[in-house]
Amino acid sequence: MSKTKLKTIPRFKSEDEERKFWDNHDTSDYFDFENGLEVEFPNLKPTTEPISLRLSKSVLSDIIRIATRNDIPYQSLIKMLLADKVNEIMSGKNQLIKKL
Repeated sequence: MSKTKLKTIPRFKSEDEERKFWDNHDTSDYFDFENGLEVEFPNLKPTTEPISLRLSKSVLSDIIRIATRNDIPYQSLIKMLLADKVNEIMSGKNQLIKKL
């Protein structure tokens, strides 16, 4: 811990008030980052964003068939397929556009 005493975090009436506070204050005055603990949140779900996506009827039909065979919702299957492909591309295992 640093030699200076850490400041006490005030009680906030709302999240908006807390956001404004942290916009104008340095967290290192309130937290000892050198002696922090690492924690995991195993049940925390990532934030999702709804989108609109147009697919051909045949592709959607195939996706629904595959999902039904595997007993999962077709929208979950679409998310799984997209996540797998994005991970491949981001890790360098696959290229989105093949070089000529």
